[in-house]
Amino acid sequence: MEVSLSMPSCSPAISCQGVTKSYGSVFALRGVDLEVPEGEVFGFLGPNGAGKTTLIRCLLNMIRPDGGRLRVLDRCPEMDSLAVKAETGYLPGELNLDPALTVGQTLTLFRRLRGKSVAPRQVDVLAERLQLDLGRPIRHLSKGNKQKVGIIQAVMHEPRLLILDEPTSGLDPLMQREVLTLVLEAKARGATVFFSSHLLSETEQVANRAAIVRAGEIVVSGETSDLLKNALMRVNVTLERAIAMEVFDRLPNVWVMANRSNRELALQVRGDLDALLRALAGHGVRRLDPVPVTLEDVFLSHYQGVTS
Repeated sequence: MEVSLSMPSCSPAISCQGVTKSYGSVFALRGVDLEVPEGEVFGFLGPNGAGKTTLIRCLLNMIRPDGGRLRVLDRCPEMDSLAVKAETGYLPGELNLDPALTVGQTLTLFRRLRGKSVAPRQVDVLAERLQLDLGRPIRHLSKGNKQKVGIIQAVMHEPRLLILDEPTSGLDPLMQREVLTLVLEAKARGATVFFSSHLLSETEQVANRAAIVRAGEIVVSGETSDLLKNALMRVNVTLERAIAMEVFDRLPNVWVMANRSNRELALQVRGDLDALLRALAGHGVRRLDPVPVTLEDVFLSHYQGVTS
């Protein structure tokens, strides 16, 4: 794998250039290009099997990519693996814990592995916030409570970079909100947060930027606000007088999704509404309701007709 040793002084927290990875004949990553600026929350979106976890494992040198360039915190993860991991908090998608230990013993082990950078009180505070009983054996924990253990060990040393693989999986809505609060607190102290998710609502709440991955390729990436602005908008229209459907054939960014008597229409529109409003003029617009676009709409627009 080619390694870039010279980087500009103001480097992104994560940089991927043409990263590829295959498992036999299965291509998990197909030339991924991605940059995550320092100090931002970045959402990495896609269904199971899209390549999210594979990229994360490459970033942490848990597996080696077949090709391309990777930089994490201005280091090559292959050459400086320990230094990268020392400044990173990582929550894996599947966390394996010793069932014979209690929660407190498990977190003490993680804390000692981190050295003197974590005060015992920090663990207590996080456990209280996540309503986690430190005296409970790991073998008696639900999936959600095991997830809380993973979250605490990832954030307790206040790392420069947080990499979270499906961080709210298995949590109830109250705990999901608390985890997102922890993400925003990490950002407030200057950390970078890179998290994979298939929950679009949580990404929309906290992410500055996002990328959507499909079959190992980035299909769209940018600021969350720009992804929403450039997405398809749903518009419901009620007219006093019927309109010929040929009118919409002449509008390149307008599609008729449903039609009742050529007077009640459900449309999809990309971009602004100027051309649509001109086309509707003279037909007595009684009601026009743009439906707010969500990040889920953006996501689905890139997955229509594609199975995960």
